[in-house]
Amino acid sequence: MTEFVTLKGKRALITAGTKGAGAATVELFRELGAQILTTARSRPETVPEELFVAADLTTEEGCETVIQATRQRLGGVDIIVHMLGGSSAPGGGFAVLTDTEWHKELYLNLFPAIRLDRQLVPDMVNCGSGVVIHVSSIQRELPLPEATTAYAAAKAALSTYSKALSKEVSPKGVRVVRISPGGIETEAAVGLAERLAQQAGTDYEGGMKIIMDSLGGVPIGRFTKPEEVASLVAFVASDRAAAITGTEYVIDGGTVPTV
Repeated sequence: MTEFVTLKGKRALITAGTKGAGAATVELFRELGAQILTTARSRPETVPEELFVAADLTTEEGCETVIQATRQRLGGVDIIVHMLGGSSAPGGGFAVLTDTEWHKELYLNLFPAIRLDRQLVPDMVNCGSGVVIHVSSIQRELPLPEATTAYAAAKAALSTYSKALSKEVSPKGVRVVRISPGGIETEAAVGLAERLAQQAGTDYEGGMKIIMDSLGGVPIGRFTKPEEVASLVAFVASDRAAAITGTEYVIDGGTVPTV
């Protein structure tokens, strides 16, 4: 029986593939037959050295390191999954967000995708095929004003950029798709809850409640598992989704309350 989804023969660059949904995506892509290269600032022991390139993608130099490694070690790329993202901004609303904090969010959540695409997508266009997946966030339309205004704005910019890119390159054979998770059960989510808890003078459960209340609740009663995000990414990247481009898939347990 033919596999429903396969990535055999595909070369994939997956950023931030050492933790959370990124790590789950790397694992699933390997199971589905893809040749993988992933990135982070440092390599954990769980990630084989041959699959990894160490780089700080918030810098131009780090992006260039990954671009060169992709070309040298994969011989090009068929799929790019921009998993990198997150927020380290303090709580306290917009007034505490200095220029430095804004720069951190933009250089983490927007510029790596722009820089990598600028160098790697033209090669896809020349080949007449490829898939680019930008992992955004439901916060682009449902921001948490207490702590993630800058993150949400950066993800909104990423989403707009992604749509524009899709309109430009889809006629040339390259699909561009956005995936917007809600809350995911990751170390980053735990860290955000702990920061909010400390600032509010409550415990971890109280911090999680702040997040859930800010989002308006999660109808399925839990955050999304990393493996569930990975499954969506794999389907969108596969040839089963060959007619899908320029759109967004939300995976948030029903959090966004509007149509």
